[in-house]
Amino acid sequence: MHASVTTVSFLGISTIGIDVQIQMLNGIPAFTIVGLPDKTVAESRERIRACLYSMGISLPSKRITVNLAPADVQKEGSHYDLPIALSLLAAMGVLAGEDIENVVALGELSLNGNISRVPGVLPAAIWAKTNNKIIVCPEKCANEAAWSGESSILAPSNLLSLINHFKGEQILPKVVLDDRVARPEAFPSGCMSDIKGQTVAKRAIEIAAAGGHNVLMQGPPGVGKSLIASRIPGILPSFSPEEALEVTMIHSLAGQISETGLVDARPYRSPHHSASLVSMVGGGIHAKPGEISLAHRGVLFLDELPEFSRATLESLRQPLETGKITIARANNHITYPARIQLIAAMNPCRCGYLGVAGKECHQAPKCGRDYLNKISGPLLDRIDIFIDVPDIKVADFAQSREDIEPSATIRKRVIEARDIQADRYRGTSIKINAEADGHELEKYVTAEAKKILYACVDKAKISARGYYRVLKLSRTLADLQKSECIRPEHVYESVGYRRIE
Repeated sequence: MHASVTTVSFLGISTIGIDVQIQMLNGIPAFTIVGLPDKTVAESRERIRACLYSMGISLPSKRITVNLAPADVQKEGSHYDLPIALSLLAAMGVLAGEDIENVVALGELSLNGNISRVPGVLPAAIWAKTNNKIIVCPEKCANEAAWSGESSILAPSNLLSLINHFKGEQILPKVVLDDRVARPEAFPSGCMSDIKGQTVAKRAIEIAAAGGHNVLMQGPPGVGKSLIASRIPGILPSFSPEEALEVTMIHSLAGQISETGLVDARPYRSPHHSASLVSMVGGGIHAKPGEISLAHRGVLFLDELPEFSRATLESLRQPLETGKITIARANNHITYPARIQLIAAMNPCRCGYLGVAGKECHQAPKCGRDYLNKISGPLLDRIDIFIDVPDIKVADFAQSREDIEPSATIRKRVIEARDIQADRYRGTSIKINAEADGHELEKYVTAEAKKILYACVDKAKISARGYYRVLKLSRTLADLQKSECIRPEHVYESVGYRRIE
């Protein structure tokens, strides 16, 4: 006898067919998994055996072979438990084979028969919807699967209730989407009105948020660089439904999904400077997404930028340019989306007080040059805005919180600028100016502004990449002023944010 059910590989490589064959052989019973399983898959036999035993079902005294096909695809994870168990039950006659013929199943079985949460449910549900199949997932993943728009969802809490559903003895409740979303008015990270002084830095952050530009803040310790960066989520617009689904799929693969089943706020990732290369770009045994992909459509904040390893920093070059990251391993070759906004902060030197009278070390200014040289030129060339964040003046402490512009006001201007960009790039995959083709933006530059732009680029020896980044930043400045053309004042301000040797 044999039976089969389908599950879906997390990484989108292919579908996995699970075929169970019960061979009519005498001797000691055996439960063999054929394929390329890791330790987790190999342990499935013990979990499944104990699960079936807890329901009073014993495996036949025959040799059982479980074939995971195709055999050349690496198998890992506990999500194979449920499809293997369903195939076994069909092969043993407990379930009818046609009941599981059109089913995509994934879930981890506990020893008492409960079905536990597994990562990757949303991508599997989307695949099932596309191929007109029924998706069976753990009850705790029901809302995650429902965001796919799939109506044929079965989300049992345990294997027994699923068996009874297929046998017609118990009907599983229909999965209803809980579409709770974050309120745009709520800023859990704080408000811009918490920051006293630093007018120039806050202006630069507003421009960066409006166009999705990369920023590097430089200044002595304790002046508010990290505080300013933490307030950026409060001025960014909410997700569109397509963006929310795209980001949720990435977090689903990483096993980082909330109870709502949807990532409803733009990601803000802030890895420590001791983060490894694998944790940043993704990979490992299971080739999971890293911090760069988890920050997709959001902010990746790197504090103490020169303290990150050189290899980790250089890994940012590809995603900052292309919006995706490719992980090449012996067993996997995967490309994840990584359209991030990089916000970085650093001290002017290792001691942190270069340029601060009375606090400089004896190695100044050489220590500042050596510290900045830890960051490669190509990476710096991909940053649009460089700003110095100075010490806060004593007079700034006297500012009242009510007198400082709040995040809600800034956010309104950012949304208006992004709406202008959405209209400009409608019908394309481009969403914001930072993603735009620089050639297409040249038609918006007035003759006078173009003459100034060429002169600044030539005098400052700005690279070709830098030229187009200045152009994109100028377009964002024009959008904030609701100007159809890029005028000279936009070019001047944009070049002023550029790092000039």
